[in-house]
Amino acid sequence: MMRDMDRWNSLLIVLGLVALAPARASGQPALVIDNITVIDGTGSAPVTGVSIVIDRGRFVAVSKDVDVPPGAERLDVTGKFAIPGLMDMHVHLRGGRAGSSPGDGLRALYGYLYSGVTSIYDAGNSPDFIFALRDQERRGEIVAPRIFAMGSVVTAPGGHGGRGAVTVEDFARDRKKLDEHIARKPDILKITQDEHGWGTRPLIRHMPVDLLQQVIRYYHEHGIRTTIHTSNELRAWDAIYAGVDTLAHPVIQAPVSERYLNMMGVKRIPQVSTLTIGDGYGRLVDHPEFLDEPLYRATLLPSAIERLRGATRREWEERRWTQWMKVMTPVAQENLRLLNEAGGIVVLGTDQSFGPAVHRELELLVGGGISPLDAIRMATLHGAIFLGMEDELGTIEVGKRADLVLLDADPTVDIDNAKKIHTVIKGGAVIDRSKLALPVNGVTDLT
Repeated sequence: MMRDMDRWNSLLIVLGLVALAPARASGQPALVIDNITVIDGTGSAPVTGVSIVIDRGRFVAVSKDVDVPPGAERLDVTGKFAIPGLMDMHVHLRGGRAGSSPGDGLRALYGYLYSGVTSIYDAGNSPDFIFALRDQERRGEIVAPRIFAMGSVVTAPGGHGGRGAVTVEDFARDRKKLDEHIARKPDILKITQDEHGWGTRPLIRHMPVDLLQQVIRYYHEHGIRTTIHTSNELRAWDAIYAGVDTLAHPVIQAPVSERYLNMMGVKRIPQVSTLTIGDGYGRLVDHPEFLDEPLYRATLLPSAIERLRGATRREWEERRWTQWMKVMTPVAQENLRLLNEAGGIVVLGTDQSFGPAVHRELELLVGGGISPLDAIRMATLHGAIFLGMEDELGTIEVGKRADLVLLDADPTVDIDNAKKIHTVIKGGAVIDRSKLALPVNGVTDLT
């Protein structure tokens, strides 16, 4: 086991060197970005003619009149637009499961950065795989988005995502399992609490509410936030009043009630959108031409695109689940629109493993009736709120970590303009997108 981990860590280091240089922000001179239109992520209207000063990885000034630090590099970007770095708060990164390789995970991470995504939360994966990547990213050994992770999910025996999960049936008896999980230092615990029995899925087990409350409280006692997989309003109510901090999915099984919207507007529990996972089935079957869009061609292997167009599409054409999700995804879109109107906190997440999906999620949010300005806030500030890090991330404001994306066109006019990426900056360091090990740069083999 230790030899396997040594080989894995060595591979991460070697592959990370492909694009390591852009990530080293320490010792760099201050950076001043002049004449930018700022969309700061708070929901405020765009402000033109702004200068942004970045020093030591943080925003130190965002104003029309700034003091330029001695020796600063200056970049005039007249006509460009700045948004905070995008955040995907529901990822299952490739590379840690059977049938995939470590190179798949690194390619996915590079694809996130190429797509303007500077933070991700992995909501369930092989602990050895994802925690190794997280630690490498935090030590600056690989170029990647900020990685937040939880390793294995916690669920009832036989519950959703049960294979490889930490299963809990009796708190006192199973607490040792939780202690072992906590010792891996998960950033946010994810619990699954979904009895299914809807669509084409069979009934499965979930935790009694009193046990759910004990588990949530135990992680809180260890300083760990919690999120939960639910799909219906009843289980969301149970989880919220058991003390959960966030919801990993929208209500998708039926339209939400007015009382639920009222409660969510008052309690402001962040709820992740994950529309792309359901939409993806029908989209691939009915509109496979989306795979020709530049971001997909840039970040996905040609062989992966060929497989999606061929075997995967044929399989999904035959699945009843595809037809079910065609019906239920618009229900989830409307539930999220109503939640946003009620003052709830909608957070962008895709339940996918590649950067272009974040832009599809933005399209689906806007297509469901949410304004582009609100959708940008969901993909930035609300992601930071989900993490409990709104004082550090999520907006272009003085004191926060300098994660931002410069765009060639205004995304508040057309959300598709968020794809027109000019520059990606993470922690004050400009990411050289031309050196990321991706198909667009001629790199197709990371084995």
